[in-house]
Amino acid sequence: MKERDIHRERQRHDTIKSHLIEPHRHDPYKARHKLSSPSVCPQCGAVFCDGRWQWVEQTPEGAPKEVCPACHRANDRFPAGEIVLGGIFLKAHRDEILQLVRNIQEDQNVEHPMSRIIDIVDRDDAMVVMTTDIHLPRRIGHALEHAYKGKLDVHYNEEEYFVRVRWHRD
Repeated sequence: MKERDIHRERQRHDTIKSHLIEPHRHDPYKARHKLSSPSVCPQCGAVFCDGRWQWVEQTPEGAPKEVCPACHRANDRFPAGEIVLGGIFLKAHRDEILQLVRNIQEDQNVEHPMSRIIDIVDRDDAMVVMTTDIHLPRRIGHALEHAYKGKLDVHYNEEEYFVRVRWHRD
C-alpha cells in the first residue's frame, strides 16, 4: 500500500472511531471523588465495592460511610427519570398497574441498588413515577406496553442526564 493510501485509510478509520465514541454524560449525583472500597451508605446499607454499588450479605466492619447516589437523589427529590402514566385505562386498572410498576422496580433493585422509585404522585388525570436512575423508567414503560399495550414514548435528555417516559392508553 502506498503512503498516500495508508494516510487516507488512517483518516477514514479515525473518522469512523470518532462517530462510535459516545460523549460523556454528566450525572451530577455521581461521586466527584474516588470512593474507598468498600464504602457503606448509612441510609440504605448498599456497599460500594469493586467499582459499583451493590447489596452484600454482610456489611464490612469499619467501612467509611458515604451516601449513595440513589439516596442522595431521593433526599433531594431530584429524579433522574420519570414515567407519566395516563388514560382512561389507567383509572380502571390503577392498582394493577401500580403493582406492576412496583414489581419491576423490586426486580431491578435486586441487581442494581441505584435503581429505585423516589415517589409516585397523582396529578390531574395522570400518575407520575419518579426514579433515581435513567434505566428504570424505560423498563417500566416497556413492561406496561407489553402487558397492556397502549402508546409508549421515551425521551432522553442527555445534557441533563434525565429520561421522561410517557405511557398512555384509553
